[in-house]
Amino acid sequence: MVRSMKIWVDADACPGAVRDIVLAASYRRNLETIFVANKPLALPISDLIRFVLVGNAPDAADAYIIEHAQKGDLVITQDIPLAHPLVHREIVVISPRGLIFDENNIAERLSIRDMMQDMRDVGIITGGPKQFAEKEKREFASSFDRELTKLLKKL
Repeated sequence: MVRSMKIWVDADACPGAVRDIVLAASYRRNLETIFVANKPLALPISDLIRFVLVGNAPDAADAYIIEHAQKGDLVITQDIPLAHPLVHREIVVISPRGLIFDENNIAERLSIRDMMQDMRDVGIITGGPKQFAEKEKREFASSFDRELTKLLKKL
């Protein structure tokens, strides 16, 4: 039996616009999509859509996705420490802002993330990322569609 690809969504902090784009693609392309979060999430009832509620332990959603995602799947996350091991397993990883994490950029992205976290921890930097807006939505939609099309051609 040939395994079909799956879309995994690290749903704890996924913008609603990204969720809507992913759901539309799931229906249009008949792809199983799994949302993983540590709190309940309202999703449509469908044979294609699954929701996995994980415990409140730190990084529980990440651990679940790492354990279950496979080569040929697509994962959506803004969590660079989650993206890191997935990229090394040849799993396509896209941020909600459309950045594709790959072998060429993941180490640098992880280093920058760690440095920024250290700066936030000591109070040098306050606040988070800029607000998710229409530009980010378009960038995600474009990257997502391009990578999804590439993966589906490999099946």
